[in-house]
Amino acid sequence: MVKNYKAMFTFIILLTLNVLSDQSNSSGDDDTCKFKEPHFDLKDYEYFSEDDRLHMKDKVKEMFYFGYDNYMKHAFPLDELNPIHCSGRGPDKERPDNININDVLGGYSLTLIDTLDTLAIMGNQTEFRKAVKLIINNVNFDQDNVVQVFEATIRVLGGLLAGHLLITDPLQTFGPLMHADEYDNELLSLAHDLANRLLPAFDDTPTGIPWPRVNLRHGLPENCATTTCTAGVGTLIIEFGILSYLLGDESFENIARRAVNSIWKYRSNNTGLFGNVINIKTGEWVGKMSGLGAGIDSFYEYLIKGFVLFGEKEDLQRFNDLYGCVTKYMRKGRKHCNNGTGETTLYVNVDMDSGQTANTWIDSLQASFTGVQVLRGDIDEAVCSHALYYKIWQRYGALPERFNWNLKAPDVKFYPLRPEFSEATYMLYQATKHPFYLHVGLEIVKSLEAHTKVECGYATMHDVEEKTLEDRMESFFLSETLKYLYLLFDVDNPLNHDASSWIFSTEGHVFKLDEKYRERSWRDEVNSMRSKSNRPYVTINRPNSTLDWKCNSFNQQKYSKFPLEEKYLQQIEKFVGLT
Repeated sequence: MVKNYKAMFTFIILLTLNVLSDQSNSSGDDDTCKFKEPHFDLKDYEYFSEDDRLHMKDKVKEMFYFGYDNYMKHAFPLDELNPIHCSGRGPDKERPDNININDVLGGYSLTLIDTLDTLAIMGNQTEFRKAVKLIINNVNFDQDNVVQVFEATIRVLGGLLAGHLLITDPLQTFGPLMHADEYDNELLSLAHDLANRLLPAFDDTPTGIPWPRVNLRHGLPENCATTTCTAGVGTLIIEFGILSYLLGDESFENIARRAVNSIWKYRSNNTGLFGNVINIKTGEWVGKMSGLGAGIDSFYEYLIKGFVLFGEKEDLQRFNDLYGCVTKYMRKGRKHCNNGTGETTLYVNVDMDSGQTANTWIDSLQASFTGVQVLRGDIDEAVCSHALYYKIWQRYGALPERFNWNLKAPDVKFYPLRPEFSEATYMLYQATKHPFYLHVGLEIVKSLEAHTKVECGYATMHDVEEKTLEDRMESFFLSETLKYLYLLFDVDNPLNHDASSWIFSTEGHVFKLDEKYRERSWRDEVNSMRSKSNRPYVTINRPNSTLDWKCNSFNQQKYSKFPLEEKYLQQIEKFVGLT
């Protein structure tokens, strides 16, 4: 492993090897970045000055407070900001079937909760303290609103837990966030209340797969949908597991693990892959497309992160097995993405049973898989995955929701300020320290400023080609997109200085690793129950599950100008229609 490899990734890979062997609240001025327009020039990407880095750190902070201050002024206590009309929005009571809004907005000041730990990371203890008090005094989950279990878990439950743990952090990593007489575990109490209101989703399900939505006041809604996505089932363990530890109540973790165990039974016998939509009553796959993007993306992520946080060997074994299946059936192109000859490396959507290519598009959520590859140690693969999305970003100044690689054009043209590409850029900079990724971050910032900034915040891009906008700023823009960009440029942030001690949830919430999470009293009982389970394990025609976990380290010397050889970058440019 090269010496410049970030401590966090060293820690995770060594941990993996060991297991396998066993078995500032003030908006600045509104000027856009004062840098020259970035362009494809080898000399530029070799170097990023300290002055430029500090300027970008301040610029991202300014962007954050422009969005945050306007949310607090025009939208709070509602869930989201309408940045064009300078107003707020909550659940769509007039159209209960408007799940695009109602799955996410529950009438619980979503943006403030989701953004809480970003305030701490940016060093604003005063505003953090104010935000906590506002949440304590204003948020009430006893509401007649139907929300999606997945969204409420990752955005709200995760935000409350992250805030509570930062406050009670014995090391006070981000300073004294609350005075001793100001806080009595209220955020934890709110998290417990919310989690209890989500529990009906796990009741009366013939397959053990949870229902997708609950009514916060009345439980399971009438005529609840009988289908759910794979990510919705498999992206609960971090938040529910941490809650179990904090409460000393194993039921929440057990429920989340039961959901994963239940859907695991329905893998394809032929490929070992999962579809993206499943019938909760029958276990029949309604959507048989298997990919790395929407509907399944965070399922992979939480298998490996669940292992890192809780030390469950089965999480890693499952991730290892599934990663091999993904590589065998979805990965196309030359054998080594940063070496040799052949087509551009690409992960395609396939049929879960046959492994045959299902369509010719990729989606923007798939960009998050780069971070999964970094955690696994596949740095060259991560570099190539990121480069593909970088060239799409360069072409449009954003990532279209779906890009058709056969037509070299977007299939779905909107960009709702998603964080996945910013996250991947940050993760790769942490892993390689290559200044190229600072330049990529600069380009992301310039694009956001040029195309999405409006009177009271940043707006969803309706059409990445026409640059038309929609009046919505989702909570993850402040919670994730700008958090990752800020950390990219703030190399001296306490989190970056102690990266091996932290992990990000799929919503970008930060949680400190703690051996106590691995020592819970109920773990032996859980493992005993698992060994006695009569769950069927089928023989699947797939790669050997014991993949080579040797760190595929990044060769800083070989690729000193770009992390990917220039000829491969030019190949990607042609592939996406940039040249």
